[in-house]
Amino acid sequence: MTIASLLEPITGMPGPARLDQAADWMQGRTLYGGASALVAFTMAQRAFPDLPPLRAAQVGFVAPLGEEIELSAEIVRQGRNVTQVRSEIHSGGSLALTAFWLFAAEREANAIRPADTVEDWPGAPGDNAPAMAGQGPSFIERNFEIRHAQDKDKDHGATIRRWARLTEDHNLDPVSKLVLMGDVMPPGAMRIMQRVGPISSINWSFNVLEPETRSDSGWYLAENASQHAGAGYSSERLRMWDVDGRQVLDGLQCVAVFG
Repeated sequence: MTIASLLEPITGMPGPARLDQAADWMQGRTLYGGASALVAFTMAQRAFPDLPPLRAAQVGFVAPLGEEIELSAEIVRQGRNVTQVRSEIHSGGSLALTAFWLFAAEREANAIRPADTVEDWPGAPGDNAPAMAGQGPSFIERNFEIRHAQDKDKDHGATIRRWARLTEDHNLDPVSKLVLMGDVMPPGAMRIMQRVGPISSINWSFNVLEPETRSDSGWYLAENASQHAGAGYSSERLRMWDVDGRQVLDGLQCVAVFG
């Protein structure tokens, strides 16, 4: 099942929609966070098709999201270079996701600083063994190929890093692919949990560093690292790099750690 089937009901017009293919992307009782965010992003794109590239986003995962939804999108402000759009998803009669998208045209650079290179480069995806086979939510095994990207014999603290790619290209534009894949890794806090228990993403903020990224064979190096965990929550940094080591996405997330 391609992601296009999930996104097909999204016309860009506000109102109800039914995600008939949601079952293939469910994580427990809600749509996987990356797919939920992509639904809201696609709504913004189709409602306002002449937007410049996406540069940043703030996504709030408010409540579980199922097949029956209601969509809306509005331009909050449109300037000469920057357009800010809000899109929302209601499910079960209440708000399930709210997102704020910042689209901005390219301008002449007045400051240039490449992102830092990756520490402990894991080697190419093909040099690493498959990971998560038969583990994790079922939508992972159906829709993603995951490979190791850390030395299993070392202590990596509260950091999880894996190579990941979609099992099908899905004909997604580069930014939509990042939105779909950017939340694919479990939080780094899972490595330091004292007891087995559920986790839940509360929000996700990210900056798109390379809107035209087209990583070789669709592989991206994804990393989630807990910066602080306590009181039942973890502050996570989410990053992604292409196969040449260029960072393409930089994000933060608050995760609820139960148990």
